[in-house]
Amino acid sequence: MGFVFSRSMGWSRSYHNVGAAYIAEKSLSCERNYSAELEKATRTAVLSNSERILKPTPFVINDTRTDRVVERVVFEGRNSPRRFHSFSRNTLFPGRALTLSLFNNLRPACLLGFAVYDVEGIRSQVYASGSMLFPGKALSFSRNAFLFRRTNTFDAAQMNIPREITISVEQNPGRISRKGRDAAQDAVLDYLHCTRGLHFTDADHMSKNSPDFIRKLLSVVGDEQEIKHALIRFFRYHPINEFEPFFESIGLRPSEFAPFLPKGLLFLCDDRLLLENYHVLCNYGVPRIKLGRVYLEAREVFRYDYGILQSKIRSYEMLGLNSSTIIKLIVSCPLLLVGDVNSSFAKVLEEFKDMGIEYDWLGGCVSEKSSYDWSNILRLMKHLKEFGCSKKDLGELLRKHCEFLFDASGSKTYTLITLFLKSGLRMNEIMSILFEFPEVAVGNFVKNFWQGIHFLNEIEMKREDIAKIVRSHPQLLGSCCFKKACVLLSELNVGRKRLCTIILEDPNQLSQWVKGRKVRPLPGTGEEDKARYQKTEFLLRLGFPENSDEMAVAFRRFRGRGDELQERFDCLVKAGMDCQDVVKMIKVSPPVLNQSSDVIMKKIDILVNSLNYPLQTIVTFPSLLCYDPERIKLRVSMYNWLTERGFVRPMLSLSTILACSDARFVKHFVNVHPEGLQVWERLK
Repeated sequence: MGFVFSRSMGWSRSYHNVGAAYIAEKSLSCERNYSAELEKATRTAVLSNSERILKPTPFVINDTRTDRVVERVVFEGRNSPRRFHSFSRNTLFPGRALTLSLFNNLRPACLLGFAVYDVEGIRSQVYASGSMLFPGKALSFSRNAFLFRRTNTFDAAQMNIPREITISVEQNPGRISRKGRDAAQDAVLDYLHCTRGLHFTDADHMSKNSPDFIRKLLSVVGDEQEIKHALIRFFRYHPINEFEPFFESIGLRPSEFAPFLPKGLLFLCDDRLLLENYHVLCNYGVPRIKLGRVYLEAREVFRYDYGILQSKIRSYEMLGLNSSTIIKLIVSCPLLLVGDVNSSFAKVLEEFKDMGIEYDWLGGCVSEKSSYDWSNILRLMKHLKEFGCSKKDLGELLRKHCEFLFDASGSKTYTLITLFLKSGLRMNEIMSILFEFPEVAVGNFVKNFWQGIHFLNEIEMKREDIAKIVRSHPQLLGSCCFKKACVLLSELNVGRKRLCTIILEDPNQLSQWVKGRKVRPLPGTGEEDKARYQKTEFLLRLGFPENSDEMAVAFRRFRGRGDELQERFDCLVKAGMDCQDVVKMIKVSPPVLNQSSDVIMKKIDILVNSLNYPLQTIVTFPSLLCYDPERIKLRVSMYNWLTERGFVRPMLSLSTILACSDARFVKHFVNVHPEGLQVWERLK
């Protein structure tokens, strides 16, 4: 990162001689522009000895030891590009040389500025080595490669360069060293406590818990050894907006507190009520870093007049709550401090008292990270009593499982009860489940329970069997997170039907198939071997050679057990086909036997009885039995309608009518008649 003084500044004149640079002690015509120039912090005043403006020349000075690029004022006449060495020694850095720092008492009328530009994008054009911050190091000033082709080198030790003329800039302001951060925090602490008069604890907390604000301050300084002094000088003439580190120190992000920054105020002491209520909460024990949530959810708390906030806290103490519980309630439910004592909260405490629950128990159940709807909690307690749970039993249940009330303010408990009711459980069964609830969060239990039902549905278990398992083993379904059905079937190397049988015989097997646990394949059964043997025998009767590649392919293409395939084969023979013709048919189109006997007979009935086609048509075109019956009826009906009107050739094969796509059929058959589309839609 570096800075360069641009050659194209808008001046039309060039000057041949370089004069001595000095700080003018008289007013110039640029006085009216001083206020704008001063804020940019990168302007400089230079006059020649004849009070003529010098033309700036692009130079960059790089400090290789600190990885910083340091700003320097460099000027040169147009006709003397090689005189920079002597010029810089004699005129650029005299004892009264101009400093780029704004912390010097310079008269406003003295400043005539030149713009300074960031040259990170063109840094490849200029190179420099050495350091002006460390005397004795050789420095190389490389001119812009597009304007000059020379480099002049000189010794920094001979120049006697004062440190005040530099302002170094972080190469990567996002990365802050610990030393620099500590120095900046010390400077902010000194400013807030010693200069602004804030309490030491407030100033210390603000300085150590506002990293974004510290990073912003460090962007204006560079030398880590001088950060504290540079910031002290900066604070002397640039008062900071104290509300920024304040809001950040109470846990708010800049994007959150930006809308809350007061207009026209910079100092915290100007907002007395904010500081007063802030101190009341801090002195009571509320962690400062967590007050941001209170400010976001209940800003009214910080606008109370003197003594009001203390009285509200005292009113909750009078209910019997200890200070640690009140602190948790303030952070989790800031709205309790708005208005009078929350009526729903007070009724919840009364219910606890009737059930024999001590109020200290409440402090161990609520969390500062959560938020609570006390009206919803009160409603759930009343419903549980209406379901037949006595006050004593309810108190015992809540002591054991307080998450029933405080997990999402009881909403997840409502969801769980609804799932149980939809599963067919009675209220007395639900209450017994709640009393025997496993050591699982209510939210996780609901999620696991729902996924368990979905798992049983994926393996195609019957609904009545699913309901049976839900009623008998609800805790098991809610406490286990099962593997996906497809994954489990692959790992167990079983089918869905066998898996359903295993689960129905012993539902506790489900606990072995949870995520993260290794599952071993189940051993084969005698029935599978028997079914494989029957299928092999059936294929041998069809004429497939034993232990051949044809047999292996056929074994994959024919689906079902051997007895099922034989039943479908016999169905075709009983329909009136020759046995040898059926063998040829299924060899040409094996999917014919992958349908049930009822489906096969339905399709044959449509072709023979409804459409009046002979059985020999099926033998000629066996894939006909693989098409959907609706497709067959629709296309054949449309073809017959066109044939009657003489628009298509009669006696076309069924393969021509059925095998083409819908778009092709509409194009070559339906559209040949002017009314074809209307008839087609009516038939559909």
